[in-house]
Amino acid sequence: MARTTGSDGERTEAAIREAALVLIARHGYEAVSMRQLAAEVGVQAAALYRYFPTKEDLLYTLMRDHMTGLLAAWQAARPETANPVARLAAYVENHIAFHIERRSSTHVSNMELRSLAPERLTHILKLRTTYEKELRSILRDGAEAGIFSVDDIGLTAMALIQMMTGVIVWYRPGERLSIDGVKRTYLAMTMRLVGAPQPAGEQSNVHAHA
Repeated sequence: MARTTGSDGERTEAAIREAALVLIARHGYEAVSMRQLAAEVGVQAAALYRYFPTKEDLLYTLMRDHMTGLLAAWQAARPETANPVARLAAYVENHIAFHIERRSSTHVSNMELRSLAPERLTHILKLRTTYEKELRSILRDGAEAGIFSVDDIGLTAMALIQMMTGVIVWYRPGERLSIDGVKRTYLAMTMRLVGAPQPAGEQSNVHAHA
């Protein structure tokens, strides 16, 4: 089979990113050196700089890709309906599934904001705000329609995102709950928090898997 141009470089860059996520999540950004990362990937340290001229370039790329990936996943999962309950259910399920599948990336994105230069930090925070606005819009629409009982839209949105993202701290594959079980349980808690009915079909599912 003919070799695809640039395929080796693409594989090396992907390996660098994956190893960096694991090492930074485990040890922290400041504790991980480019030499340590090169050894993990199996390349010369100088080779890393062809892909990422500085360690901060690498961190910024990881965090930017995490947020753009999350936004893209939500765009794909967003239902066409205007029903706030269905939209909130889709948001919860997508958020949990995305983050469980990206535990290291989520940890790095949450813990290493302090390590970014101001202009890069601003860009990442703008991406986060764009994503969080989607949830605030759903909550506002539900409250205005009398479906949700929410006293503070912004605070409720932050509480929900923190609760859902926190799944990565305790969830382990193969334990009591499957990913679908986690989604059902967190969806039930979310709907109770906003004073909303369970989406059609979810009420029985939650009880059946309790």
